[in-house]
Amino acid sequence: MSNPIAVETSKNALIVRFTRPAIRNPLSVDVLESLDRIIDDALASPGIGKLVFTGTGNAFASGADLREIAEITGSTAREFSLRGQRLMNKIANSGLHTVAAINGFCFGGALDLALACDERIASASATFAHPGAGLGIITGWGGTQCLPRLIGQANALEMFFTASAIDAERALFVGLINRIESDPLAAAL
Repeated sequence: MSNPIAVETSKNALIVRFTRPAIRNPLSVDVLESLDRIIDDALASPGIGKLVFTGTGNAFASGADLREIAEITGSTAREFSLRGQRLMNKIANSGLHTVAAINGFCFGGALDLALACDERIASASATFAHPGAGLGIITGWGGTQCLPRLIGQANALEMFFTASAIDAERALFVGLINRIESDPLAAAL
């Protein structure tokens, strides 16, 4: 398996790119642990002031790895949720300017990651969803608190209860994203 994350710098920005588009860039436990280390490294680098997350292909990221979710038991569910919550809180409270440059699908835990960022810039083809209700689950990584704060309770409940995706235009209208750009990464930088 290839490395699921590529990291590069551009001036004062650290770009974190999810690189498994064939399976929509899942945020597996390994990816979460790598992100945790990458953020620590960025915080220790005095020249880094911005952290930009982006995807490849037609996916920003698809959220938690469903194969790993299928293996969660009552005794492991709490730690699985806490791992994601700690990472999202680390992003939100990093002191770096954090940007999600959303190039495509942004579902579930990936939406939680985008919500943890200071700014969300999307391509016109980006789509957003919290599909958990359709899978019999709900996000445990902070989205249930962050999404209503950002887009209002009614819009958030609609996304949670219907599990339906919304397009970039709707996301902009409800305040989920800050703007739509033809090249979200270039705009983020």
